[in-house]
Amino acid sequence: MTVIVLLVATLGFRLLGVLGVRRFATWRVSAAHGLAVMLVMTGSAHFVPEGVTFMPNHGDLVRMVPPFVPFPAAVVYLTGVFELAGAVGLVLPATRGAAGLCLALLFVCLLPANIYAAISDVPFAGGEASPLWQRVPEQILYIAVALAARGRRATPAPEAAGPVAVQR
Repeated sequence: MTVIVLLVATLGFRLLGVLGVRRFATWRVSAAHGLAVMLVMTGSAHFVPEGVTFMPNHGDLVRMVPPFVPFPAAVVYLTGVFELAGAVGLVLPATRGAAGLCLALLFVCLLPANIYAAISDVPFAGGEASPLWQRVPEQILYIAVALAARGRRATPAPEAAGPVAVQR
């Protein structure tokens, strides 16, 4: 489901770019915004009460946390805050690079929880557990999109050859 949200949102933003919205003139920026939409959805789930079954909830996410991680409920709240903050960071051009890097690191840190949930058959949103063959490629995709959203570092313009003429 999250991959679909990421893809549809990215394509929607890119379509806006094709239609003339300059903010979405590139795939990189459209993907950054698409990932932000996905993160608002997933980050919000960290705060959804356990009785809710139409989407993942706090209890589902706590059950995903491997046993070696202390304070699983607090970790789920904290990672939810990180996801929501990362979403904001992705849509702001000044913070997009840092947000992309931090989110890639977060997704790497979340990988053990996804592996644990798949191997331990932890149910999700009242349904069956997602298989490992699905979870790991999804995490790799999110890492790749987060890193791609960073873009290239701006390189300083090469200095002009020869002396600079000063006008008086």
